[in-house]
Amino acid sequence: MKKPLIGLTPAHDTDNNDIKMRPTYLRALKAAGAIPVVMPLEADEDELKQLADELDGFLFTGGPDVHPFLFGEETQMHCGNVSEARDGMELGLLPFILEKRKPVLGICRGIQVLNIAMGGTIWQDIFSMTKPEFPIAHTQPFAYHMPSHTVLLTQGTLLHEIAGMDTLRVNSMHHQAVKDLGEGLIASAYSPDHLIEALEMPGYPFFVGVQWHPEYLWENSGEAFRLFKRFVESC
Repeated sequence: MKKPLIGLTPAHDTDNNDIKMRPTYLRALKAAGAIPVVMPLEADEDELKQLADELDGFLFTGGPDVHPFLFGEETQMHCGNVSEARDGMELGLLPFILEKRKPVLGICRGIQVLNIAMGGTIWQDIFSMTKPEFPIAHTQPFAYHMPSHTVLLTQGTLLHEIAGMDTLRVNSMHHQAVKDLGEGLIASAYSPDHLIEALEMPGYPFFVGVQWHPEYLWENSGEAFRLFKRFVESC
């Protein structure tokens, strides 16, 4: 059986202009039955179109903040470093993916990029811009293979079907989060402090974004592995 080729958007080290990829993403996709392919950061429009045409699915990975101008805001004082090249590559690629109706999974930064691309906004810094009664550790103080808080899944969503339960234990390493949902998107999970932790696009073959990092959990979590497995199967 031919394995699907899944393109991953690369991390960009702006200090030395290197691109990088965490092996956790590659291992999770390989275990789920795919061949992971790290895509180039520098690609023109024709090359992005060819990638969208030839690859079977796409994983938008974690990474730095997205430039606030891309969702119509000034830069908040706690906003972190950005990669102009990565912002351009990912936001330029997604329309061609959608045109081909190829499966998409977004993780951490990835969920935020997907939301912004669809016209949504994000919290530039949840710790200074939201005031929950009980502040959840969205940047957890211990190793990423351990969950740190729960999320409540929205019934009737694809993510709820994949997980097979109402509540998940997830890890967390972010200071930004989805704020206003983009066009055609719904929230499929919320944290206890009412932040959107997952989204999806009903009616699309597979379009899911999660704020947590299942690539660190899949070896010990059947729910996390099923997410990768369903994604790969849809590809």
